[in-house]
Order: sequence, then structure tokens, then C-alpha cells
Amino acid sequence: MFVENFVNLFTEAAPFLLLGMLIAGAIHQLVPATWINKTLGKQSSVLNAAIIGAPLPLCSCSVIPVAMGIRRSGASKASTASFLVATPETGIDSVGITYALMGPVMTIARPIAAIFSAIITGSMIRWFGNPEVAVPMTQPEVKVSSCCASKTAPPEPSMVEKIISIFSFGFGQLLRDFMLWLLIGLGFAALVTTLVPPDYLAQYGQGVVAMLVVVLISIPMYICATASTPVAVGLLLSGITPGAALVFMLTGPATNIATLMVIKKELGGRELFIYLVSITLSALVAGLTLDFLFDYFGWQMQLAHGGHEGMLGFVYQASAVILALLMGFQLYKTYMPKTKDCCAH
Repeated sequence: MFVENFVNLFTEAAPFLLLGMLIAGAIHQLVPATWINKTLGKQSSVLNAAIIGAPLPLCSCSVIPVAMGIRRSGASKASTASFLVATPETGIDSVGITYALMGPVMTIARPIAAIFSAIITGSMIRWFGNPEVAVPMTQPEVKVSSCCASKTAPPEPSMVEKIISIFSFGFGQLLRDFMLWLLIGLGFAALVTTLVPPDYLAQYGQGVVAMLVVVLISIPMYICATASTPVAVGLLLSGITPGAALVFMLTGPATNIATLMVIKKELGGRELFIYLVSITLSALVAGLTLDFLFDYFGWQMQLAHGGHEGMLGFVYQASAVILALLMGFQLYKTYMPKTKDCCAH
């Protein structure tokens, strides 16, 4: 039953993951990094940072160097913090899997809550953080070989090269970033579906106390927005409320230990404390609001747990096979060279 539930979840999520990775690759190729740095400079607002960061295809680990880059390019502490919250909490790659596994309500609520959380966190750091200290801006090194050296810019990539780059990033680097935690999350969801009765955690899954427990669990986890989705499905299947699941998907990707250490180094210890408190409080507000709306309007979660006949369709099955092959190829590229090197000695 565990294997069957895992395969069902993987199959239902596959087409949406493939679509999200394709769109993510297009954004990575077509949106210049220099534009991001300029837009998040000293004159930019917390709102700009949140709105720009929310759709970017960067996970919990890959957002760290980007945030450091924009900070050292002149972004304020507040804008940097807002970007660090919004970017890993949601993204174009996580929207598809959220719709596939949780339905339209959570798909809409998640990015709205992420932007809200980012704005609150950035604003709190702006209001209560230490005064800004000038950050040395890193200037690109200019090399001049001679006075007659050619000043022509490198040729513009051809359309074929751009398409290759889109697929290389979306189905290569991005997939490597989150696939391990995605598989772990799907395994967790399948395990809960198999072993835990649907109403087992219902008595513990209500209210602020349950959400605080979720926060404590999620802080040490190193998980991205995409991979946190099937874990949240498993929690929902075990009986917690949609609001508590939303709290997990907000705090998990934005509060891993690596991110917190970077915040302390780049922004300061006081800002780190404000960051944690702001994310926790904003996530609780978002979770309680979502639970209220579910109760008031009588909404129902549309969880994918292997019971949908649509997953038997050709598109779902073909997508699952393609995604499995892509993951296998990335594992081969990651581990086989090391094995060959060991054998060579």
C-alpha cells in the first residue's frame, strides 16, 4: 500500500512539476540578473522585493547567494529580508504542485500569504532593526589588455541556445536542488496515508497551539517550497487544519538553519530575532485567517492521495515516466563521476 500510494502521489504531481520547471527555466533565461539587482537596490521598497521574489524559481538553498548578491549590490536590510522570505516560501515551480496536491484554494492562499509574510518581515526590520551601515558594493573587474583591444560585446545567444539553457536550468539545476526533498516529502505523505487514520491528529490539529508546534518542527528543517507541499499533504491527511498546513509551508522554507546563519552574518543578530518573530506571527495570522475562511464558507480541501481516476490518464503516466527518467539522469550525473574516480585509483 505504501508503494502504491507513493506512485499515485508521484503520478498526480508529475505534469504540474514539469510545467513549473519549464516556466522556471524561461524566467531564469529571459529575466536578466542585473535587472533584479537594480530593482532591489537602495531605493526599492519591501513590497517590490516581495512581489519580485515570490515567483522566482529559487529554493531555500539557491536563494542564499542571490540574497547576498543583492545585499552587496546595494539592497537595504529590509528589502533583503523581504526577498529572503518571499522567494523560498513560494515560486512558479511550487504553484503547479500545490494545485495538483491541494486544489485551487491553497494554490491562491499560499502566494498571497507568502507576500504578506515577506512584507511584514521586511517592514519590521526597517522599523525596529539597527540603522543601515554602508555595504561595500562589489564592482565587476574591468580588464584592458591594450588600447586597441576589441570592445565588442559577446554575441547574443541564438534561439536554439536560449531554448537549451531554459531546459538545462529547469530540468537540470533546479530539479537537482529540490528532487531529494521532494521524494522524501512524497514518501512522508505516502507513509501517513498508509499508516495514520485520517482523524488521528484532528484533536491536536486545531488552533494556535497546533500551529506553534508546526513552527517548532519546521524551523530546523531544510526544505524548499516544492518539497514542503507533499509533506503538508501528509499532515493534512493526518488531521491538521489547512491553516496549520499553510503555517508549515510558510515557515519551513524560510527558516532553515543555513538561511538563519546568513541573516545573522549579513544583517545582524537583532535582525535575525526580528526575522524569526515576524515570520512566526505573520504565518500564524495567515493560518488562522485561512481556517476562519474555510469554516465560514464551508470550503473543502481537494487533496491528492491516490484516489483520483484522472491519474490513470496518459498525460499523467507519461509525465511520471519523464520525471522519473530526469531524476535518474540527475542522480547519474551527480554520483557516477565520483564512482569512476574512486575506481580509477
